[in-house]
Amino acid sequence: MPFLRRWYENLAVVAHTDLESDNGSPFCRREVRREVGPLREHDDRVGGPTFRNRKGRGPFRGRMYSEQQAGGRQRHRGGGGGPVPRARLEDDDGDVDMNDSGQDSGAHQRRFTPYGGRPNRRGDNHYDRDRGGGGNAGGHRPGRGGPPRKSWFKMTIPYGKKYDKTWLLTALQGLCTVPFTPVQYHCEGNKVMFYVEDATTANALCKVSRKITDTEGYKVSVIMHPAPPPASVLNELKPEDLEHLKQCMSKRFDASQQALDLNSIRTDPDLVSQTIEVILNRRSCMQAINKIIEENVPELLSLNLGNNRLYKLDEVSELVSKVPNLKILNLSNNELKSERDLDKVKGFKLEELWLEHNPLCDHFKDQPSYISAIRERFPRLLRLDGHILPRPIAFDVEAPTTLPACKGSYFGSEEIKSVILRFLQQYYNVYDSGDRQPLLDAYHDGASFSLSIPFSLQNPSRCSLGDYHKDSRNIKKLKDPTTRFRLLKHTRLNVVAFLNELPKTQHDTSSFVVDVNTYTNTLLSFTISGVFKEVDEKSRDTVRAFSRVFITVPAGNAGLCIVNDELFVRNATTEEIRRAFATPAPTPSSSPVPTLTAAQQEMLSAFSLQSGMNLEWSQKCLQDNEWDFNRAAQIFSQLKSQGKIPDVAFK
Repeated sequence: MPFLRRWYENLAVVAHTDLESDNGSPFCRREVRREVGPLREHDDRVGGPTFRNRKGRGPFRGRMYSEQQAGGRQRHRGGGGGPVPRARLEDDDGDVDMNDSGQDSGAHQRRFTPYGGRPNRRGDNHYDRDRGGGGNAGGHRPGRGGPPRKSWFKMTIPYGKKYDKTWLLTALQGLCTVPFTPVQYHCEGNKVMFYVEDATTANALCKVSRKITDTEGYKVSVIMHPAPPPASVLNELKPEDLEHLKQCMSKRFDASQQALDLNSIRTDPDLVSQTIEVILNRRSCMQAINKIIEENVPELLSLNLGNNRLYKLDEVSELVSKVPNLKILNLSNNELKSERDLDKVKGFKLEELWLEHNPLCDHFKDQPSYISAIRERFPRLLRLDGHILPRPIAFDVEAPTTLPACKGSYFGSEEIKSVILRFLQQYYNVYDSGDRQPLLDAYHDGASFSLSIPFSLQNPSRCSLGDYHKDSRNIKKLKDPTTRFRLLKHTRLNVVAFLNELPKTQHDTSSFVVDVNTYTNTLLSFTISGVFKEVDEKSRDTVRAFSRVFITVPAGNAGLCIVNDELFVRNATTEEIRRAFATPAPTPSSSPVPTLTAAQQEMLSAFSLQSGMNLEWSQKCLQDNEWDFNRAAQIFSQLKSQGKIPDVAFK
């Protein structure tokens, strides 16, 4: 076996080689002596069929390096030029772990756990970097010296976007045993996310999960994930950088005009000379700008943010409350892609706005549509991209307004009131009696009935209105016409049979509010709203709110016969629950409203049908024209063609 003999001789030469440092002193010496003998007497560097073998690597676990290759490797490490054995790791005492020489990195990682940590299961250095280790990024590894990094955690609130930020954070802090400061609070889809900077706080927040109940009865979940530090923290400006930024902004401020010019601030020579990067599409940088503005120039009238590569306005929107008098805003030469981005800053009462050279400007077919879309958000705008706009037609109401107090029920006349109250008393006496079969006398032979619950509660697994879910005919949810038809109950027998399947109830008649929608000699439509509680065993004393529309026709003995019945059920609010069954009152009260004659009621219904306006605006139009139908129709047509009738008139 001449080949093997030569190979062992070479191995002996390599193993006896002295490795020398630059000054010639040996820093590593190892002697490896092997007896040349039969193959079975050698160590596991050479293996036959009975030894470990790697696919595609032949019978040798190591690799052979020529003296020239080994010398090149030693020179690369800064040592002498002689051949060296291939070794992965060096011990502190200078020994070389020969058992690891020549093995591939994958096998080494499978057998060796560096620094006492758990193995890197990703096959790269991301795990070390995420946990604060160095990897190839130069970070500090545990146990290797250097200051330890803080551990960050991302907290996720599923479906948290629907909650008000202040309410959500207050509720979390109220139950969390550790005070916390949310960092980089933001939404991703329907989720809310923010960061906390230590495990104790993250674990305390996790214990709050499903202990908060929202107004719809859902439990608020809190999920924790380890995470690298948020970008806003990594990119935070140092205190000395903030001072330089403040000085730079003072040079760009025109006190006579109360104007601040931050155009292309990233390339400002004062900042560049200090190697300070102020990139306004970074949250931390824009928040630093906001703080300086709030503390120093709250009376700002003009702000130029052009040429700053802004692609969102989330942080800019925080200035709406900080500089309420801002009149001029320049956002030109940025990266805003949609006019919907402007919704975040539409709280500004702007008179001049610059948007040119943003991608959103290319989305409009013509100039009028562009102006209309922008002015929809800023109705007081007088100049857009330097062009003077026509003065807006608007009602300038500076004083805060409040909604008028509820006026109670509206019947239209004492005669109608008497008929409706008598009907409701009889109907709900039977409905709450436990046996609803006598309600057959209240419905027309061809009557129809439908039930619906709120659209947001259509998920049966999360719905607290489970008894009503399967029969809900909410047309915002159901698009299939077959399903819609199936859920509509036809004929009085089917209607009453279905009513008998609903939970047993007790209605609070003192909560009833009645509104008459339409009244003619042959038709009476009215809506009744209020609260009730369920008295079944499984849901005893559960308070619900309801709204019900009855469409009726005259029946014998001045009674009413139901032809259409629409019932809407929802969870009662906290205030409704508090007031339910508190002060019993026999009947709902009426409001002092003008009484319409039967002829006026018919004219009102016809005018509303032809004009498309609601009854309130139709009645106002007829009254303004002294109930002259033709003249009212002519005036309506003129005002509509001029666009002077508000949208609220058609709702």
